[in-house]
Formats: sequence, structure tokens, C-alpha cells
Amino acid sequence: HEGVTARALERKGIIADRCEINRQIKADNALLRELKAEIKKLTALVARTVPAIAEGLEKLRSRVLIFCYQLSHIRGGKSHIQKSLAVWKPELERYTGLVQQIKKKSKERKALVAEKKELPIYHVKRHKTLAVCITELTEDLEELRSEKALLLQRFEYAEDAGAEAFRKDIATMEAGLKKLEAQEQKYSAELDKALDEYAELKAQAADFDPVELYKARQVIRPALEKAVKKQLEDTMQEKPSLIVLLSAKQEASRLLGEDTEERQVRQLIMRRQKEQRTVPQNQSKKKEHWER
Repeated sequence: HEGVTARALERKGIIADRCEINRQIKADNALLRELKAEIKKLTALVARTVPAIAEGLEKLRSRVLIFCYQLSHIRGGKSHIQKSLAVWKPELERYTGLVQQIKKKSKERKALVAEKKELPIYHVKRHKTLAVCITELTEDLEELRSEKALLLQRFEYAEDAGAEAFRKDIATMEAGLKKLEAQEQKYSAELDKALDEYAELKAQAADFDPVELYKARQVIRPALEKAVKKQLEDTMQEKPSLIVLLSAKQEASRLLGEDTEERQVRQLIMRRQKEQRTVPQNQSKKKEHWER
């Protein structure tokens, strides 16, 4: 039954129905447990060498990247549901209004038809007035029923569907939205923890040569980013979105201050290269002085 409901809602533009969200949350929770275990191992790192610190920082960076991806994915689902609700709720009000108008005008028409039927034939003027009113009400009812039918057709409801059909799907979307909001809070909390662990490990690396550490991290980064893609694919049972992944990388880079770090390392490399060029020149001048 849920499978049929899920497919029906997907056709209507609801990608985050109850079944899909439950599957996603189950996978997300499994991934969270795995990531927590990995971070715990990383924080227990005892080796204080450049390779060990570089590996620890890059693995924590990978966790941050996954958290950023999942949060982006969750927020995308939330946005889709919110947009759907922004359409469906007003349409429910519109549908309810149409039903009320149809009910009111049908009652009026029925009363006029009954009056005309009971009215003596010699009341010609009243008969004509009633005939005109009945015709107008009949036309109004046809327009209202046509509008109602188009509305139901647009949302793929049966012709005899009532407001309850709208309310049921809206309730499904609202329940899904709450679940995604709970997942967002959970992932946000874990992201904050991962960032704290990263900052702590980064502080432990303060005594190491920043250039050496930076280069060591760049060497192992491609393999770990590839592993991130694989882990996301295994969790979601589909290839991760390249657009969302790129956005997650940018967000992770911002949170970890990578642009500033890269700029500082480049400046340090340039300064060292300049110093190396200056030393031989000074030695050459000293040699010329002694030869004189």
C-alpha cells in the first residue's frame, strides 16, 4: 500500500513522501553511527608525526565533507516539500471554496426549480424570471464543476475525490518535513563535533612545519575524497549528485578555513624561496670581497 502511495505522490511532485524519507533516515542513521565511530578512533590518535597528523586531519575533513553533503541533501528535500506545501495549501482552500460554492448554488437552483414547478402557469412574468435565474445558476455550476474537475485532474485525484484527499497528502508532506528537520538538527550537531575535533587536532600540529604538513595532506586527499563518494553511494544506493558534492566541498572548505591556510602556505613557500635566492648572492659578495 505504501509503495502505491509513494509512486502516486512522486508523480504529483512529492519526492519526500513517508516511505522515501523513512528509507533515507534509516540510511542516514547508519552512516552517522559509522562516522561517529571513525571520529572517535581519530581523536584517540597517539602518533604525533607529520604523516599521522596529516592522515587524521584529512579523515576528519572527509567526515566534515560527508556531513555537509548530507545536510545539503536534507535541505534540498526540505525546500522541495516547502515549495509543494506552498502550492497545495492554497489549492486546498481553493478546492474547499469551490465545493462550498457548488453546494450553495445547487441548493439555490433546486429551490428555484421547485418554485417554478409549483408556480401556476398564468404567472408568466415570474416563470420567465425563474427560468433566467435557473439558466444562470446552471451555467455557474457548470463552470465551477469544470474548475473543480481541472483542479483534481492537475493533482491526479479521482473525480469523486474530496478535500480529505488533499488533507491526507498535505499531512504526509508535513510529517516528512518534520522528520527531515529532525535529521538536519542531528547532522548539524555531529558536524559541530567534527569541526571541534578538527580544530583540536589542528592545534596539536602547531609545532610542525606547515608546508610539510600541507603537502602531506594534499598527497592523500584525492584517495580520501574518492572514498567519500563511495561511502555516500553505498549509503544512498545511488551515485551522489556532483552539484551537491561540489557545494559540500565549498562549504567544508569554508568551515575549515582552507582558503586562508592555502594562501598562508603559498606565502611561506615564496618567502623561503626568496630567502634561498638571497643567501647564495650574499655568499658570492663575501667571496669577491676576500679575493680583493
